[in-house]
Amino acid sequence: MIENHFKATDALSLASFKEMDYLAVEQYNLPIPLMMENAGLQLANLIALTAKKTSKILIGIGNGNNGGGGLVAARRLAAWGFEVYLDIPVEITKNLPAEQLERALLFGAKKGIIAAPDIWVDAYLGFSQRLPLSEVFLSRIQTANSSNALKISLDIPMGVSEDITQPMFQADQVLTLAAPKQILNTLSLKTKIFIADIGIPYGIYEKFNIPMPSFFKS
Repeated sequence: MIENHFKATDALSLASFKEMDYLAVEQYNLPIPLMMENAGLQLANLIALTAKKTSKILIGIGNGNNGGGGLVAARRLAAWGFEVYLDIPVEITKNLPAEQLERALLFGAKKGIIAAPDIWVDAYLGFSQRLPLSEVFLSRIQTANSSNALKISLDIPMGVSEDITQPMFQADQVLTLAAPKQILNTLSLKTKIFIADIGIPYGIYEKFNIPMPSFFKS
């Protein structure tokens, strides 16, 4: 994980990243739960770089793999002694995030949105989000953006699109998974973008004609 100012030619479309994810599972038997664990650990490490032991950390969770990654981070942070709260605006019905939610709660994360978090993490939707967003997520965007919290998004910010006039989670930092995404070029130049190694092998990067980030191998 490192801050990375990537070349446009090294970035993937969301469709290409979805295919990259699929190939890792189908050709290399890299399980989704393992990639989720890797993503969540990397997210927890990023959060811990700026969090203090007194920080109140709010992690927004959706009903998908991005939410699952957020819950892994919640579990890790709670295990490290941080105060972690979970904002869960939609019912968690899918198996993987449901399992991660149970673990995060056992480790000490607490359900409930709080009024003034120090760090607000957007693990609501990720790269599979569909626009326009529902009212519940638009409401979260408005509340988060009006807060003084440090805002961090997992993979891509909620609501991000080519139309920069549309509401989106105004992330100060983005931890994008495996490779930079073309859609991130629409973000403010002030947004710090980090890339997380989630275990995808070198051969898949070659298939997409993009370099594996060099720091993955250091």
